[in-house]
Amino acid sequence: MSKSNDSIKKTLTVAFVLCLVCAVIVSVSAVALKPQQVANQELDRRSNILIAAGLITAQEATKERITEEFAKIQVKVVDLRTGQFTNDVSAADYDQVRASKDPAQSFALNKMAIGVNRLENYGLVYLVGNEANPDRIILPVRGPGLWSTLYGFLALEGDGNTIAGMGFYQHAETPGLGGEVDNPNWKAQWPGKKTFSGDTMQPQLGLSKTPDGVHEVDTLSGATLTARGVTNLLQFWVSDKAYGSFLAKFRQGGA
Repeated sequence: MSKSNDSIKKTLTVAFVLCLVCAVIVSVSAVALKPQQVANQELDRRSNILIAAGLITAQEATKERITEEFAKIQVKVVDLRTGQFTNDVSAADYDQVRASKDPAQSFALNKMAIGVNRLENYGLVYLVGNEANPDRIILPVRGPGLWSTLYGFLALEGDGNTIAGMGFYQHAETPGLGGEVDNPNWKAQWPGKKTFSGDTMQPQLGLSKTPDGVHEVDTLSGATLTARGVTNLLQFWVSDKAYGSFLAKFRQGGA
């Protein structure tokens, strides 16, 4: 009987030591790889910004090319309540999505406007060229689709009105339906479209079954709720509820 107990104890001891060794290896690996993971995440973020803005293609998104092109971009912080640049927070350290969940860094929002409860006080903007007269203005956008929150970037020309490009980098919409927001052919419809009509502050961009050819693109077939979500979120972020006041200083009239 004692031999049997000894055998069980030995088995449990070996199992415990093995688990402990594995846990240590995993922990050490996680700590050692963390800087590389952070670097990869930042490279991916920069890649998505550049691709959405039409500055590079997905095929050109090498580390060297991303680094080269992103060096031409200025990252600034805008107070979404005033539309003015601010130094209240550091652009390098600011997490816009996380701030939206912190009552100290955000304010309550009419949920019906976009489908979220709060809007962050400050928003990031990515500028190509001179900040007073940029060649392109790139805005982070997000909002609910059918199954998920869509996260992406909307790029405007320096006139604050003409769309240069648009793309989503994270979502969980249905492949072949709402997931068609990733289709290069669909995304290719956006450049050249106008965000606003003339001098009005009311955004006109969106998706439609019968696009007007000026502000709208073809809707996502079979994905009504995703299409509605994309229209709502794009219109929200360029409206005076979000980046609209900031864009007003660059706005030029148009169709």
